Parts: sequence; C-alpha cells; structure tokens
Amino acid sequence: MTLIIAPAKLTLSLKITGVREDGFHLIDAEMVSLELHDVITITEGESGMSVSGPFASGVPTDDNNLVARALQLCGKTAHIHIEKNIPHGGGLGGGSADAAAVLRWGGYSDFVAASRLGADIPFCMHGGRARVTGIGEILQPLPFVAREITLVVPPFGVSTPAVYKAFDSLQAKHDGPNDLEPAAIAVEPRLALWRDRIREASGQSPVLAGSGATWWLDGAHPRIHEALSEATVVVTHTRSF
Repeated sequence: MTLIIAPAKLTLSLKITGVREDGFHLIDAEMVSLELHDVITITEGESGMSVSGPFASGVPTDDNNLVARALQLCGKTAHIHIEKNIPHGGGLGGGSADAAAVLRWGGYSDFVAASRLGADIPFCMHGGRARVTGIGEILQPLPFVAREITLVVPPFGVSTPAVYKAFDSLQAKHDGPNDLEPAAIAVEPRLALWRDRIREASGQSPVLAGSGATWWLDGAHPRIHEALSEATVVVTHTRSF
C-alpha cells in the first residue's frame, strides 16, 4: 500500500494565445502548487476505486475519473482510494492532481501524452511553480515564492468546456490576469455576485482561478468566513515540490 500527496494547483495568471487546428486552446499561464491536497492510497494487485473526504460527493469512481485513465496510460492495475480534500469542480485541478499523482507513482513522465488526458496534468506532475504554455504540456520551472492564499469556493461549479466555448464566442478583451473571467461570468452569472461579495468582505479584488468557480485572494482574510458562510473558504500556502 502506497500513500501519495496530490497537491491542488492554482492558476495565478492565464492568457489565451491561440487555438490549435485540433481545437485545443494555447495558453500562457503561471501555476503554483498549494498545500491543500488530496491523499491517494494505492494498493497494487487489486482493482477498483473509492472516494472519501469532505468533497467526495459527485466524484466518479468509474472510467470517467481521470485516475482510471491515468492508470491505463501508465499500464498499471491497482485499487485507488482518494481522500478528497480539494473542492470538486472549483478550478483547483483536483482531478488532474489525482491523476498526476498516479502517473508519478507509475514512473510516467511524458507530458505531451499526459496533456491529452487533461491540460493541467503535466503541471501537476511537475508541481512547484512554473510558466505553462502550449496546451499545458510545456513547462518552464520558476523559483519558489512563499505566498499565503485565501480560496473562496462558491456552492456551485462551472463547466470548463462551456467557458472555453464562451471565450471563443465573446472574444472579450480583459485587462485582468485571467482571460477566461468574462467568459466564465457569461456562463455562470452568479460568479459576478460572488466577486463583488468577496471584494466587499475583504477589501481586495479577487482573481478567478482558471475557469472557476474558485476566487482567490493574496494573504489571509479570516473575517470573510462569516460574511461568506455559504462558501468553502480555505487559507493555504504555496508549496514547493
């Protein structure tokens, strides 16, 4: 039995630089690993998958889970148990982090092939802090910077494919660090309400994490827990790998 930590990832900045002929979007992003993490328990010689933890609800345990596909990619058979501490569907790369942990365990290192499973998986395999380009498979390591981060996860998710589709339709210019923010708000208008509530509660403008639904702030903001009681609020730190 092997236990592996699967850290969440946070996209600090995201620019869309083009679209490949196969429809995949080209990005230029800065990503960091967080201390917030899932715990993966791998038992060789068995098969199947189980999930527990505060965010286990709604996580598939069949071939729709990226972990099952990661096992196939590295040619391994095992039972996987996921202790789900990363909010599901919040844009924090929880599924990608779990799959990347399995690929690392399996000794798999092909970022290009891994990116076909999910664009965030190569970074989650690498971890730490990096500039991420291509469709997610090209990584340039960056020096570790210790940061305290507050995550605010609203009580709903946002479909990443729907956000990219909206981005292609809108082609809206955005001056902030995340090009997907206008598209995400178009797909899920409640995001704008939460952005404004977070700004009012913290005195700081939040940044959308990837395609959402998580908003993040620099530093600790302990007073916002009460003001945003419907949300999951997590204070975490960046993590070297």
